[in-house]
Amino acid sequence: MNRSFWLQKAVKFVFAAALFMAVAVYVTMSLWNWLVPMIFHLPLLSFWQTLGLLVLSRILFGGFGRGGRGGWARGRAWKRQMVQRMEAFSPEEREKFRQQMRSRCAGSWGRPPAPAETTAGPAAY
Repeated sequence: MNRSFWLQKAVKFVFAAALFMAVAVYVTMSLWNWLVPMIFHLPLLSFWQTLGLLVLSRILFGGFGRGGRGGWARGRAWKRQMVQRMEAFSPEEREKFRQQMRSRCAGSWGRPPAPAETTAGPAAY
């Protein structure tokens, strides 16, 4: 690929990002100016004030990224770590851990606790 192809792609990306940001700021400004002055008696905001408010809220509440790993990557790392811990358990420890987790988490996730196992055949209807 030649240099002009990548330059065109970069210009299109910058334009799309600027357009997206302008639309996000405009929507936020419209919502603020429609709701907040009437409810809380605060002043109307201009476009640039809204942009500043969005940047400030990103700094205060969103951070600047945490090590470059998103939520999905952290979830996968946690799952991998739990699998490694479970592999280190003996079969008895594994079953004991599963039973403890079932008893602790069954109600909070909306699942009823697992019924006690019986040696009888399938239930008749």
